[in-house]
Amino acid sequence: MSLISIENLTFGYEGNLNNVFENVTFNIDTDWKLGLIGRNGKGKTTFLNLLLGKYQYSGKISKNVQFDYFPFEVNETEKLTIEIVNEIAPNVEDWEIIKELNLLNADTEILYKRFVLLSGGEQIKILLISLFLKSNNFLLIDEPTNHLDVNTRNNLVEYLNKKKGFILVSHDRNFLDKVVDHIISINNTNIEIQKGNFSSWQENKDKQDNFELIQNEKLTKDIKRLEIASKNTARWSDKIEKSKYNTTNSGSSLDRGYIGHQSAKMMKKSKVMEKRIEKYIDEKTNLLNNVDRKENLKIIPLESKKNPLIIGSNLQIKYNNRPIFKKVSFEIRDGDRVAIVGKNGVGKTSILNLIIGKEIMYSGELKITNDLKISYVSQSTSKLKGKLKEYSKENKIDEGIFKAMLSKMGISSTEFNKDMEQMSEGQKKKVLIARSISEQAHIYVWDEPLNYIDILTRIQIEEAIFRYKPTMIFVEHDEAFIKNVATKVIKLVN
Repeated sequence: MSLISIENLTFGYEGNLNNVFENVTFNIDTDWKLGLIGRNGKGKTTFLNLLLGKYQYSGKISKNVQFDYFPFEVNETEKLTIEIVNEIAPNVEDWEIIKELNLLNADTEILYKRFVLLSGGEQIKILLISLFLKSNNFLLIDEPTNHLDVNTRNNLVEYLNKKKGFILVSHDRNFLDKVVDHIISINNTNIEIQKGNFSSWQENKDKQDNFELIQNEKLTKDIKRLEIASKNTARWSDKIEKSKYNTTNSGSSLDRGYIGHQSAKMMKKSKVMEKRIEKYIDEKTNLLNNVDRKENLKIIPLESKKNPLIIGSNLQIKYNNRPIFKKVSFEIRDGDRVAIVGKNGVGKTSILNLIIGKEIMYSGELKITNDLKISYVSQSTSKLKGKLKEYSKENKIDEGIFKAMLSKMGISSTEFNKDMEQMSEGQKKKVLIARSISEQAHIYVWDEPLNYIDILTRIQIEEAIFRYKPTMIFVEHDEAFIKNVATKVIKLVN
């Protein structure tokens, strides 16, 4: 057994007022399979980079293991893919590479394409087989499941279950449950480590949050009651003290000693109450600091009087006059939430592109209701540039509603003046989703909306969909999201 020891770690980016980490101390056993979780922007990738020695920090990080970071950095993306694999995992033979590709249901032809021309899912698969073929040190794995189909995720589960220890950043609840035995959670005010998987961590977190909410409510009531009682007692003490200089109805003097004693007694009681108030206030300050307040997102879909909205009959999309999946037929009615599933490269995104009006070669029939208003979320965030204010104007959405949705998804107001190019991938995806749910539409067409999105926000999105029941067609690889949201599934096979 060896340890990674973190002592009084403090780090902040230059120009930022607040530190990402402040005097953080904990130990990690390198035999543990750790899931690293937290809201977007809380410092998960930053922590991995600190372990790798990429940033200067104060405090101490002690380790006696070597790290490998995934995804591997590819600098010369114009090279053939097979050259990239050979650079990451030298001394492996071509048959070994092809064997791993077959296990991931990937076409071996991609080995002889330039890496830059591969889809996001294909690039991740290539980096995964490089990981499987390479003799690895202690792994720091940063969001490996983005763009990956369910089968490939299961292949990765099998690989990680054979590994001795690693730190894994992932927002896929099912994936975490299958591969980790400890959770590191980066909270609002601290970092905690718990034994177990994501589900057990979530159960414990919910219990702790509920306890703190109940305790906070109780202390709030107690403080209010004591404040009223303390003021009344102090007022009575003052009144009694003043009365000792009066006379009785018969004209005789009052017993000033007795009255003074009663006044002091009442004042002492008031002071005791004040101390209890201070104690309860101190207790309250230690509550709710790490409670994630799941504020409700809002969607206002447009209702359509026409049904069905979209009909696909014997639909087949073609590349170079060759069909890429078997014929499918489907219809989307008002209120349906349709998931398109299938392996990477089978044509899921192509169907969405066809619906939003892109020119794609296909056979069969696709009927779309006239005047159908569509809100679209793309896979890519590459077009996001400039400030949020200008972005909301360009997209003709209410800036106040748009920013309110972003705030509810955990983006602070200090981020609002950033150029979107400086945002993390998770924050950029939140911009796309916030824009979409700020639009009124008959149907929401979302292409892998959850890539890089933290778990809490995924749950917020799910709950908003349950509450407002928008009509949707989407591509997503998060099994929990599909199970919780979809009312219909279109499965593509080739």
